[in-house]
Amino acid sequence: MAGAPSGAFAPTRYPEYAVQTDDRLRSTKDRMNRNLVLVSALGAGLMTAAGVAQTAPQAPAAPATQAAPAAAPVAPQAIPAKIALVAFEQAVFATNEGQKAVQDVQKKYEPKKAQIDTLAQEVESLKKQLQSAPATLSDEERASRLKAIDTKEKQLNRDAEDAQTAYNADLQEAYAKVAQKVSVTLKTYVANNGFTLLLDVSNQQSAVMWAVQNTDVTQAVVDAYNTSSGVAAPAPSAPSAGRPARPSGTTTTPRSTTPRPATPPK
Repeated sequence: MAGAPSGAFAPTRYPEYAVQTDDRLRSTKDRMNRNLVLVSALGAGLMTAAGVAQTAPQAPAAPATQAAPAAAPVAPQAIPAKIALVAFEQAVFATNEGQKAVQDVQKKYEPKKAQIDTLAQEVESLKKQLQSAPATLSDEERASRLKAIDTKEKQLNRDAEDAQTAYNADLQEAYAKVAQKVSVTLKTYVANNGFTLLLDVSNQQSAVMWAVQNTDVTQAVVDAYNTSSGVAAPAPSAPSAGRPARPSGTTTTPRSTTPRPATPPK
């Protein structure tokens, strides 16, 4: 660049600047020396501390804890069998709490049931009117009445099916809540009374063909659960809560929970 000094700092042309620069260099150098001494001292101290830490006596390691010996397996053995039978689903619905739960579900669907009953009566009335219609009834009028009956009957079937599905779902949910608690009472009862095997005969397809009456603990479990739950017996209602009613116009039949009669096979 034209006019620029030939030297790096041009000390000959700027003596004051050169003196200041030399002073700054010396000051910087002194600080660097002091820092170097400080760093060296710190390094020596750290090395000494590390050496002391390495040479310090170590505490004796705690002895390893010995693993507890595994429990010896229980050898299978034949024991005298004491068998109990229970109609579990029947027991759940027979408890005071189970009966109340069913009544609550039935009460919820009373308006829907009334609606379906009304529609069913209307369809039946239209059919009777058509059957009693005079022979002079025109074909157009007869076809119109048949179409009206068919429309209402299809609506009745849809409403009844939807109501049945919803009813069954609510009934199953209510049953599950009570069944979970009755199951605890059942297991406690059979354990306390020395039973070694428990069979559920709720389903008519049960493999149990015959058993003496005193092996059935269904009523005993119902009584035990009523006592422990503290739920009072609900007021009787029609139909019986022991066999939940279904909305009118449906064909679905709840699975029977009645155990087979204890009669010897022929």
